Amino acid sequence: MLRDMHHHSHPHPSLAHDLDTLLRLRQGRRDTLRWLGAGAAAALAGCGGGGDAASATTATSTTGTTTGTGTGTGSTGSTTGSTSASCATIPEETAGPYPGDGTNNGGSGGVANALTLSGVVRNDITSSFGGATGTAVGVPLTVKLQLVNTASSCASLAGFAVYLWHCDALGRYSMYSQGVTAENYLRGVQVSDSAGELTFSTIFPGCYDGRWPHIHFEVYASLARATSGSNDIKTSQLAMPAAAAGAVYADARYTGSSANFSRISLASDNVFSDGATLQLPTITGSNAAGYVATLQVGVSA
Repeated sequence: MLRDMHHHSHPHPSLAHDLDTLLRLRQGRRDTLRWLGAGAAAALAGCGGGGDAASATTATSTTGTTTGTGTGTGSTGSTTGSTSASCATIPEETAGPYPGDGTNNGGSGGVANALTLSGVVRNDITSSFGGATGTAVGVPLTVKLQLVNTASSCASLAGFAVYLWHCDALGRYSMYSQGVTAENYLRGVQVSDSAGELTFSTIFPGCYDGRWPHIHFEVYASLARATSGSNDIKTSQLAMPAAAAGAVYADARYTGSSANFSRISLASDNVFSDGATLQLPTITGSNAAGYVATLQVGVSA
């Protein structure tokens, strides 16, 4: 997997950084974007984005048996649980220049790798860990993912690890951006349960100039493998729904996000312009109560 190995010292992420990484990554893009169905297409149309007309992989609903616990260091992922009506492989996307997964240097120099720090396996990723003490502020967001195997009738994937990260309300990435190079908040790892499900408690990401609001994640076959981005089996991104983003960016803590958001669309974004159907989570909630974003993530395992 190709990744941006350049050191970045700019205070905020930029379109040029992400575009440079994306153009190199897509030379070897491994997966083809496919539709989940008419309902997903309608959701994408509501956000103003384009899509891909290929059909999704369909499976008959069945019930499987758990073959692994999926807990503890070194656990091995397994195909298990109930299948869904249909699933498709989520597109491979760039990890961007700020992964903090051991594949490039951080803002303070040296290899940036949150995955090797004690405490990275956690549900609540709003605060820093491993000696750092900062906390990201913003509108609360719960991210719920379900991992399913597109190579095995959409069966749930237990014991797989997901590393998830994103920018803060001001569009800054911990470990890289000016002012937060000593922090590692909004980064964490979770292991999927017997139903292939895992949850992160975080904040809604800000919108920086040139990119649609998004969340990065990497999928690993086991927790033991989640020590470097070079070991992952899938890298992708969530595209945050437009209506929720518009509401969140009215919050005063998201300085600059509203203006940046007004200048971008799914169709013009350098990652999601080829179709974001499989990357748009279902979202519920409000600024006052917080939001819950739910997405089924199909990988071939």
